[in-house]
Amino acid sequence: MGTTNPIGGDVASTWTAALAGTSGIATLDNDWAEQYGITVDFAGEAAVDPETVLTRQEARRLDPSGKLAVVAALEAWADAGEPEVVPERLGAVVSTGIGGIHTLLDAWDTVREKGARRVLPLTVPMLMANSPVANISVRFGARAGAHAPVSACASGAEAIAQGVQMIRTGVADVVVAGGTESAIHPVTMASFGKMQALSRRTDDPQRASRPYDVDRDGFVMGEGAGIVVLESAEHAAARGATVHAEVLGTGMTADAFDVAPPDPSGQGQERAMRIALEDSGLAAADVVHVNAHATSTPVGDTIEAEAIRRLFGEQVTVSGTKSMTGHLLGGAGALETIFAVLAVRERTAPPTINIENLDPAVQVDVVRDTPRELSATGQVAALNNAFGFGGHNAAILVGSV
Repeated sequence: MGTTNPIGGDVASTWTAALAGTSGIATLDNDWAEQYGITVDFAGEAAVDPETVLTRQEARRLDPSGKLAVVAALEAWADAGEPEVVPERLGAVVSTGIGGIHTLLDAWDTVREKGARRVLPLTVPMLMANSPVANISVRFGARAGAHAPVSACASGAEAIAQGVQMIRTGVADVVVAGGTESAIHPVTMASFGKMQALSRRTDDPQRASRPYDVDRDGFVMGEGAGIVVLESAEHAAARGATVHAEVLGTGMTADAFDVAPPDPSGQGQERAMRIALEDSGLAAADVVHVNAHATSTPVGDTIEAEAIRRLFGEQVTVSGTKSMTGHLLGGAGALETIFAVLAVRERTAPPTINIENLDPAVQVDVVRDTPRELSATGQVAALNNAFGFGGHNAAILVGSV
């Protein structure tokens, strides 16, 4: 596993910060509010600048979203022991929700201010949505396929699900999979703000992301990447790999309801979770933890909570880790799959911070403020949910080994 995000520059520091209930949200060091009239002036920037990890030459050839993805992929690959695998049996599936928006808009500024001759030659390879996975596939020699599913905030989880399918169908033995996003930019901040999707707690940024709280008022933008190395059980056993968890099931559905808000019934979300559960062969009672999508939006949190309750009852523990990291958009589902893996490996559910008054409409067991120990015997199973604009729903079910 590998990650870089607002609360840590790698998996170990991220998990330590999550268990401590650390917020990665802060006021941005810029003049956007004054210059452009952008009312939301805070977000979750990456805790570690990727340019301190990459070489200067590498950094110059990548959009910020690509830099974060490569940093996370390098950690994941090293954590996997740099497996020796035939290139034609190595795949890559790394997604993004928005893509290289910094590169695109910087290029437009260059055209307007300096003319077309000054645009960087690598502008298109840097801004395209498949740039992160293309760079990762080139770096590791992944020739079984390099894919970039774009499904808004479900992108990272869908990438992992697609990577699982590559292994299950015999296309690959090993797949580098996950998601990335770097979209803290005046255009996106202004646009999400105009939708009234962002929290407006400018006086208290660290407490702005508050899933399930009765006074939640929107999500907080974050940036970062999460990458995992998926491997068939046979291939992993043959090389004596260290295995963190087992992918038990995946589920993907579409609401077909609206291009922005989720279906109020939550049927599509529930179906994605149910498909993942059926895929695993487990019973609902076997799942002890859910890392919820839980963005801190007034409508979305209760729709998901009710879908979780209908399927798993009120006893499953639920964490909303976006309360600490903010919302990584296309990277969220991948980072939160890593949180689910860590939860089953360490048998500990991370906390949801900033809940002062739990919304009475939330009828699930939310892990608040401090970590919660999970079942100490037998296999522990946890689910990660990721839902995106356009009605994309993805669920990844993992179990301890």
